[in-house]
This record gives sequence, structure tokens and C-alpha cells, in this order.
Amino acid sequence: MDGYRKTSHAVYDIKYHVIWVTKYRYKVLQGHIAVRARELIRQGCEARGITILQGSVGKDHIHLLLSCPPSIAPSKIMQYLKGRSSRLLQDEFPELKKRYWGQHLWARGYFCATVGTVTEEIIRNYIANQFHENKDDIFKIEE
Repeated sequence: MDGYRKTSHAVYDIKYHVIWVTKYRYKVLQGHIAVRARELIRQGCEARGITILQGSVGKDHIHLLLSCPPSIAPSKIMQYLKGRSSRLLQDEFPELKKRYWGQHLWARGYFCATVGTVTEEIIRNYIANQFHENKDDIFKIEE
């Protein structure tokens, strides 16, 4: 049972590889905004019982490998993370509110795949080597 997680009524090992981008692929996730986005995503995941196994904040996208309980649909995870982070980032950073006057920081869609067709190791290596930074940090920010 190594690697499995438990709730009161389930034992599971569900992992999702998710990516979402900023609207118009504007490269706004830099500096303090990137650090705050990472913090908000960590908080949101922790509140819902979702574990971030690996992640990175690019200048125009968020890339995560998540482990989540079976009671949460991938669409609900994305709805919660994107909605909350967009609202709070725009409230805290006026330059974002000015650029995204329609109150939509993130593009509509997202990518989501279960870990299975591609091994978890391949995804971890891909995310870890994406920007060739410190390999010890599991949730990096692109410089």
C-alpha cells in the first residue's frame, strides 16, 4: 500500500498532470506576481486536500502534477484554482487589473491528463528540467 492515500472511505492513487495559461499568453507571471500565484495555488490545494507533487510557474503558464481525492473532479479543481487565483491576484496587483480589464487572468481552457499513458517519472523529469533551475524545489518559478 506504499504510495496510496486514504480518506475515511477510500484508498486511492489519483494523479493529474494539468497546465493552464494566461489569457493572450501575456508573460505576466514574473517576480512578486509569480511568487504570489504559487502561494495562492499552494493554499488552494491544501484547503481541498490536493497534494502538489511537482509544479512550475512559467511566465505565461502554470504546470502541475497533482494528487487528489476521488471526490474532486478535475474540472472542479481547475475551476477553484483558476477562479480564486485570478480574483486574488488582480485584487493585489493593480497592473494585472488594468491589463485584464475583463477580470479574466487565465485563458478559458486547460490541459489535464491522468498519469498512466506517460509515467509519473517522465512528467516529473519534464517539469523539473523545464527551466534548468534548482532541482530540489518541487514548485519553481521561471526567471
